[in-house]
Amino acid sequence: NGPVLKFNHHSRIAITGADIDATLDDEPLQNWRSYAVRQGQVLKMGKVKADGARAYLAVQGGIQCPLYLGSRSTFTLGQFGGHAGRALKTGDILHFMPVNTDGYSDNVLKGRPKMEKHWQLHVIYGPHGAPDFFTEKDIETFFEAEWQVHYNSSRTGVRLIGPKPEWARSDGGEAGMHPSNIHDNAYAIGTVDFTGDMPVILGPDGPSLGGFVCPATVIQADLWKLGQLKAGDKVSFIPVSIEAAVAANKQLQAQIDACEIQALFLPRSLPASPIIKRNDSVCFRPSGDHYLLVEFGEMHLDIALRFKAHALMLWLEENSCEGMQDLTPGIRSLQVHYDAQVLSLSDLIEHIESGLQQLGDIENIEVPARVVHLPLSWDDEACKLAIEKYMQSVRKDAPWCPSNIEFIRRINGLETLEDVKHIVFDASYLVMGLGDVYLGAPVATPLDPRHRLVTTKYNPARTWTAENSVGIGGSYLCIYGMEGPGGYQFVGRTLQMWNRYRKTAAFDKPWLLEFFDQIKFYEVSAGELLQIREDFPRGRYPIKIEQTSFSLKKYKQFLQQEKTGIQQFTQKREAAFEQELQRWIKSGQINFTVDQAEEELPQEDELADNEMAIESGVSGSVWQVEVEEGQVVQSGDVLMIVESMKMEIQIRAQESGRVRRILRGQGKPVSAGQTLMIMEMN
Repeated sequence: NGPVLKFNHHSRIAITGADIDATLDDEPLQNWRSYAVRQGQVLKMGKVKADGARAYLAVQGGIQCPLYLGSRSTFTLGQFGGHAGRALKTGDILHFMPVNTDGYSDNVLKGRPKMEKHWQLHVIYGPHGAPDFFTEKDIETFFEAEWQVHYNSSRTGVRLIGPKPEWARSDGGEAGMHPSNIHDNAYAIGTVDFTGDMPVILGPDGPSLGGFVCPATVIQADLWKLGQLKAGDKVSFIPVSIEAAVAANKQLQAQIDACEIQALFLPRSLPASPIIKRNDSVCFRPSGDHYLLVEFGEMHLDIALRFKAHALMLWLEENSCEGMQDLTPGIRSLQVHYDAQVLSLSDLIEHIESGLQQLGDIENIEVPARVVHLPLSWDDEACKLAIEKYMQSVRKDAPWCPSNIEFIRRINGLETLEDVKHIVFDASYLVMGLGDVYLGAPVATPLDPRHRLVTTKYNPARTWTAENSVGIGGSYLCIYGMEGPGGYQFVGRTLQMWNRYRKTAAFDKPWLLEFFDQIKFYEVSAGELLQIREDFPRGRYPIKIEQTSFSLKKYKQFLQQEKTGIQQFTQKREAAFEQELQRWIKSGQINFTVDQAEEELPQEDELADNEMAIESGVSGSVWQVEVEEGQVVQSGDVLMIVESMKMEIQIRAQESGRVRRILRGQGKPVSAGQTLMIMEMN
């Protein structure tokens, strides 16, 4: 159900989105029209009645809450923004700007967005496609398939169930063992991100940076549909041209201004390649109709390529053109977010090419940097707990279980666990990206290639990772910015990367690290780290930060001097990696997949006259079963809790009676309308 809200001032409201049961002082309201609200009136919002997933309440004057990083939206995962950084609770008071409602009529929208069970999402092909990452058949299948929305979806992303790609590559090289892995680049909102073999449409709360391929991106004019995708809905992707997408967005804005919404019709258009332009040193790839991904060089870990992306970013910041909105660098790329209604794609590319010509020789560039010393609790208890949870609920026999550090030792050809430890503590990790995945989390690589421990990522991913766990995936080290899922192999845990509200000596901004910082770890015990984590955000634990600089020319000279030793280490590591790969092939673990097939459902018996079927109103999974067979329950008692779209939905008894049979147990998937249990009524 939606909220019950009592208004303490006059105002004017409108309810939009999916049709919902709503009343004002028990008088029914319609969607898509405005209503005057008087002081003391009570608005009740019930359930979405039909197609669509969300209804929206607009209050004239706007709900007043503090700006956080320029936004009033709530980011519940990060626990900031909106009202106290969390979902609303009973008793919360929401302030809005009181307005004079006299002289306004109850406007009704002419036409409205259509809610459906089968959605068509118009997309731009790219940034990644065939033949570099996918086969031509993969792309053909992607656009022909009917995808199903998974119940485990939210503002972070919409997971989809459908055909598995064949893939054009056998693996991701230095980026990881799975062919979906790439060197981290920025993500556009609405991009379809293949995390392994499962696609996820990244939403507004999705990650800003990551290492997976994306074959398509939803156009700006269709982004609103992501908020209405409900578990069990079907989705088809329709490729269109960038020109058609830009025109559609302009048309939609005109409709909104005129309060007259009509369906947009876009002609299907699938280019032969997602690449707009390419030469020996740079490649331009579209990420929808409002983002451009600029890639440099070959698909290798090369710090010189990161330097080039950095140099271009600095040039664009100094030579910005109207319509450019923000810049996000990756390992070997730079994503440009732009307003296509103001700046055309061709003009943007021309401007970037002009900048590249003016960069000159980047080898002589020297960037300011810092050496940041961080405590590390080696093989921390929080990491062990995450591995234990993974073995219990996801994959017990994974090659990296029960010890990630033992797996790192084996796959890198090291003799002992102490060898792994020495390398991690001796290494100087260069921060190449931030926000991988959230909240200033760094993606970093050792400056000395002899310190580069290469691993594969978890498959499937972990469902839980403790905040600020430290892991290695591919050739990179990551410090998780917050609690959540993950896939990097654990080595330990450190202190916070993000400070939500306090300014301290280390946090003049909410994030701790900057590009080209060098991370050096020193060891602390698990108990010491707990105290450090208590003190550090409050400014009571100083960390050592040294100012320095990073010269690409000097770094290349170092690599040349140590060339022989680097080659020997790399050859030994690659041989061990190949041995591990062959071990997986022989044991069949290389082909491990998560079975997404729908489970065969039990046959539902015909009900007797005194029996009632308790059904699920949504698709999801059974989170908790609150009763037992034979138990007597009263009307209104909670029988089950179903998890769907990151929400816990209580299933209650409609009448008093006895539970005769439970058909779906804890952890079992359910479909909308499916019988969960049978009750015998009094």
